[in-house]
Amino acid sequence: MLKISKIILYDDPKHPEIKIDKLEEFLSKNFKTNILRRENFFEIVDQNILDEIKKVRVYDLKKPFSKQEKNILENQEFEMFDGFEIIKIISKFIPPDENRMDIFHVIFTDRLIGTFDESDFRYHARIIIGSNPTIISIPGMIEAPAKPKQYYLDLMTNVENQSIEKINEKYKGGFLEEHDPRLNDVAEGCLLQAIVYYETGEEFCEDKSCRLFNSHWQKDLISTQVESKKLCQKHLQILKNLTNQS
Repeated sequence: MLKISKIILYDDPKHPEIKIDKLEEFLSKNFKTNILRRENFFEIVDQNILDEIKKVRVYDLKKPFSKQEKNILENQEFEMFDGFEIIKIISKFIPPDENRMDIFHVIFTDRLIGTFDESDFRYHARIIIGSNPTIISIPGMIEAPAKPKQYYLDLMTNVENQSIEKINEKYKGGFLEEHDPRLNDVAEGCLLQAIVYYETGEEFCEDKSCRLFNSHWQKDLISTQVESKKLCQKHLQILKNLTNQS
């Protein structure tokens, strides 16, 4: 049985392709629990949260957050924020009567989030930080999984002096872009990943054909979340067990 009695989804209006009503419908079909929709978390709670979020920006991709030198920016194309630190901040601003283990909060955000990886000593963009609350980064869906290798080779060599727009057009459809209608399908998979992780403590699936697989490449993300949308037999059974399906 689910230990979650209620799921609260917080929208991000800057990304209308994430359709909260459709996600609510998707969750209702898969889980027997109450689903609530709310507006942007960062706008409906105390405005001081925005000042708190600014403090967890990543300034150096090669240093953990505890050793960051604030306001000394390494060359970054995008603003990135430490995912675990944002989770700590969000937790402080959840109303006490809803800050319970059985109420599951999912916040969609237009901020790029990352975590520091001790294996290669640098920050990596992430789509999801699984916990309660869970945060799902919409830019992370676009930036975290890598594009085709040849795409990067074209950018580096670019012997024909093509614009980035032309190179993007060459590979169009092979990776997600801003305001891509496929982002909502990815959001469904993220919700499944977050809920299964919270309920079971089990992280991503190792089966590349499963919707709970942690895709490191855009082609795998599109394959599992947009084209196939299937769970492996193991996680299909776990989902049935959680929802008391025969």
